[in-house]
Amino acid sequence: MSANSFLGMFAKSPIKPMIEHIEQVHDCAMTLKPFFQAVYATNWDEAEEHRRTIVSKERAADELKRDIRLNLPGGLFMPVERTDLLELVSQQDRIANKAKDISGLITGRELQIPAAMVEGFDAYLQRCLDATDKAKETIGEFDDLLEVGFKGRERKIVDSLISELDSIEQDTDALQVKLRRQLRQIEGDLNPLDAMFLYQILDWVGDLADLAERVGARFELMLARV
Repeated sequence: MSANSFLGMFAKSPIKPMIEHIEQVHDCAMTLKPFFQAVYATNWDEAEEHRRTIVSKERAADELKRDIRLNLPGGLFMPVERTDLLELVSQQDRIANKAKDISGLITGRELQIPAAMVEGFDAYLQRCLDATDKAKETIGEFDDLLEVGFKGRERKIVDSLISELDSIEQDTDALQVKLRRQLRQIEGDLNPLDAMFLYQILDWVGDLADLAERVGARFELMLARV
């Protein structure tokens, strides 16, 4: 997207590019679903194709972030600070970065998820992606919030979404604890390095939910200043 196009978007609605960015970030993270389906089946060619898609989507999100940083006007007549918007987009972008890191580590080592863990791991992955979806939904309310002056029914909707986001993040913490215990029970049967990297993957997948929760927290802090 050209700088003029971005400036036009900001002139029409200063936060539409923020919404576009979180949608791109979420789309990137969601590609982990088919990626891991290929991993469960040890179809490494297909997994590599999905990894390349994740990398491409992460790059697109990074370009959007860069355009926002370069083109966000400094003299916006808004109740929110420019620095808050820039911090929010940086927080959003970390979700896509984490999805890329996860896919890179898995394919780089052709790291298999133990069969006994697949069902629990897939539920864990989905719950973490639920968090990124809820973050997208939360930021998606930004435009309506601006129109109503950051109050009223729209503000209550956003407060409810952020509360749901916190609850999902707590769910993922509990699921991660169960998976770590399960992995500990079978780690003696695994290649020691594979076991170590599986613990890393559990952490990184959980980071998706943590980062999504931080997007909500950053948004909530910004609204508290209005």
